Amino acid sequence: MTQITQDNFDVEYIDIIEQERIDKFVSDEMERQMHRYIKAYHGSKDIMDKFILRLKGMTVEQKEDAIAAYIDINRKAVSGLDLQIVLARAMANYCDTYFYFKKMLADRKKFDFYLKRIKEKYVRLHEVFEQDGKFGIKNYKGDILVQPRYDFLRRVFTNVDNRSNMPIIAQKDGKMGLILPDGKDTVVADFVYDDISLRDEYPYFEATNGDETILLEV
Repeated sequence: MTQITQDNFDVEYIDIIEQERIDKFVSDEMERQMHRYIKAYHGSKDIMDKFILRLKGMTVEQKEDAIAAYIDINRKAVSGLDLQIVLARAMANYCDTYFYFKKMLADRKKFDFYLKRIKEKYVRLHEVFEQDGKFGIKNYKGDILVQPRYDFLRRVFTNVDNRSNMPIIAQKDGKMGLILPDGKDTVVADFVYDDISLRDEYPYFEATNGDETILLEV
């Protein structure tokens, strides 16, 4: 750790109060951006209202986790989002003068510090991994959400606000089924189908068995 002196105070010192307020204003701006994204998503007003209502009353840390979980299954929500703009707006809300705002924007080290902080807090993406020819899913921390025992996995990216409620399409022994990414591989649709596809509205899953088509209400 670098020792803070009078000469390097402006460069090395981290103001905890500033950091807490920037985090708060970033979370407010991220909530606004997610609201705009969901609102623009056709037929999603009910989901939007439920998601925004769920954020109310949360601490900043809880809101960060909730928004990060939402982004994890709705990656288009950040595909066109400039996090530098998010940070600049948060800084503008924090600063009480335009001069101070310009000074914060010009501080490259501080700006990069907060930009990295935003990415670490909000862009926490799970990933499919392979082990011994089988596939599983890990979260951003490396915790296993789906054990590596499947021939095929399809991560479902859809406009819901809780990943644990949205099953994963999986294949085992030549048949398709649905499991939850809960670390327990909880089966919500047995592995008896020839194919399972995703629909745009509830019920979200359509399964086929030969010539028969079935809507899976899970």
